[in-house]
Amino acid sequence: MNRFLSLFGNKYFLAAFAFAVWMLFFDRNDLMSQYEYHTQVTKLEEEKEFYTKESEKAIKDLDELTTNREMLEKFAREKYLMKKDNEDIFVIVKEQPEEDKSLF
Repeated sequence: MNRFLSLFGNKYFLAAFAFAVWMLFFDRNDLMSQYEYHTQVTKLEEEKEFYTKESEKAIKDLDELTTNREMLEKFAREKYLMKKDNEDIFVIVKEQPEEDKSLF
């Protein structure tokens, strides 16, 4: 016990302890800030991966649309409801259940 009390009497230990407490809790880059930065970096890396995949998919689709006439026609029919002169288009819309309609 006496050894423990003498440790707190040491000015170098007190200075190191005060410095550690300051750096861990009160500094601009304390532990909580570092955790928040880490979670933000992780989130941004996931978003970067998502947008990279979406970009690659868009480039692939653009390449298919510019080189394949059938894919261009399919895309125009599905996305923009385009049709040939002698065709009719029927758009089927699913109705919401009765309980969902009452919410709005």
